[in-house]
Amino acid sequence: MTDDSILTSVGWIACDEDRLLLVRTKGRDAFYLPGGKIEPGETHEQALVREVHEELGLRLRPATLEHCATIEAPAHSLPGIHLRMHCFTGTAHGTPQAGREIAELAWIGIDELERCAPAVQQLFAVLPRL
Repeated sequence: MTDDSILTSVGWIACDEDRLLLVRTKGRDAFYLPGGKIEPGETHEQALVREVHEELGLRLRPATLEHCATIEAPAHSLPGIHLRMHCFTGTAHGTPQAGREIAELAWIGIDELERCAPAVQQLFAVLPRL
């Protein structure tokens, strides 16, 4: 696999009982973790703080961020591209609201995997009971 066929991203894991907070972007049919691409010069944590604020209006507390998994899966809707998503937990302030390119927020459990992108499906498989 070449570097140009790998998309590196970050994702924020927020749990409520047995469900994850997921987002669906405009024009897409699957749900993803809040987060996104890392800009040049950003650390994973900086990218995550920026993306979660842009997408959900939440302020992540950088001191609480903890890397918990790296997921590798085919990138949803991008043939030939492989996603490497660095997943973090952490405390956020505020109430999540759809912003920027986000069309929908949802709390989704393992019984709704068909609604999720491949990386989220793999995340459900590696996370201990939420």
